Amino acid sequence: MLDIKWIRENSEKLDEVLHGRGSKLSAAEAVRLDEARRTHLKMLQDWQGQRNEASKQIGKAKASGDAARVDEVMQTVADLKARIQDGERLERELDAALADYLATMPNVPLNGVPIGLDEAANVELRRVGEKPGFAFKPLEHFELGETLGMMDFDRAARMSGSRFTILRGELARLERALGQFMIDVHTTEFGYEEVSPPLLVRDEALFGTGQLPKFADDLFHTTEGRWLIPTAEVSLTNLVREEIIDESQLPLRFTALTPSFRSEAGSAGRDTRGMLRQHQFYKTELVSITTPETSEAEHERMTAAAESVLSKLGLHFRTMVLCTGDMGFSAQKTYDIEVWLPGQDMFREISSCSVCGDFQARRMNARFRPAGEKQAPRFVHTLNGSGTAVGRALIAVMENYQNEDGSITVPEALRPYMRGTDRIAKG
Repeated sequence: MLDIKWIRENSEKLDEVLHGRGSKLSAAEAVRLDEARRTHLKMLQDWQGQRNEASKQIGKAKASGDAARVDEVMQTVADLKARIQDGERLERELDAALADYLATMPNVPLNGVPIGLDEAANVELRRVGEKPGFAFKPLEHFELGETLGMMDFDRAARMSGSRFTILRGELARLERALGQFMIDVHTTEFGYEEVSPPLLVRDEALFGTGQLPKFADDLFHTTEGRWLIPTAEVSLTNLVREEIIDESQLPLRFTALTPSFRSEAGSAGRDTRGMLRQHQFYKTELVSITTPETSEAEHERMTAAAESVLSKLGLHFRTMVLCTGDMGFSAQKTYDIEVWLPGQDMFREISSCSVCGDFQARRMNARFRPAGEKQAPRFVHTLNGSGTAVGRALIAVMENYQNEDGSITVPEALRPYMRGTDRIAKG
């Protein structure tokens, strides 16, 4: 959430930002709501002052024995009390109106983020590795999986509907191996603390990370009022919700391998074949909590951690800087890592790493106490990234390591997690 004081002082800049992010909101409306609230608060304070002064007059009127004056002053106090009660109700309404408007306003991009409305304006930062060469036409992952008899979409659809997949045998083991491999890389090489978090959260947790209220349609809501997490970012970032952390504890780095659940409400007709876009999928998430001074360096570090997973798997990928219109709601800057899929003959996103500044921290009231300084606590900065999406990593391994006979060579990095299996073939 943006600071209303900053909005008042930077209205023109914010309007440029909102236009660049494709938003129809305006700084002027936020300022108008804030002015209405501030004007009303001043009036309310005046009434409270008048009531306090009138209350003092009651004692003086009683001491003088002037019954008529006592009645008059008591009536004045009663009228002011009623006016204040109505005013406090209006104050809550004005506070809510401003908060609701600010809650739907996206974050402000960092300087240097490319300006544009869609992915066409994204900028390639680097490419790593080489495309694999094949002496045959490479198949897509679902063709390979179904031929192996280890990927079943029909049975999944009969029990759960579209956008679900059943993995069996060695492909199920390969998916599990990928997740375990990623967690081991991030905990042993990059110092992330492994966490096993809740998969069901309350409204305020999703509000804190920016999914609510704007993206409710993309989530699954239970009959008990909880939500299935769309990413472990929600649970991990909320670990510092409503806390004040000593600066000496920062940075905090968390990782989790969890299922994620998304309704894919806006993706009708996209990636309907295979398991690229699912309602349920595994993802290894990375979250960092830092000081404002170190968050941009942490963003580079986090992205390098996600890239290392793909490098160790021998996969070709590129890293993109997203433009203003293609970034997520809470992000100040985002790197998308796109892995090469030879079956599709194109790059597809497999990780998105974002620095959010204090945008989420304000929504969660997550702060830190500066070391050696006598000043008020400051908001932390938060970062999140996929380290990486397990299902898409499975797709990438299948397509990049496929053989002409339909078998799949297991990358060396995964063989210790596969009981030494080096090849997956039809039984």
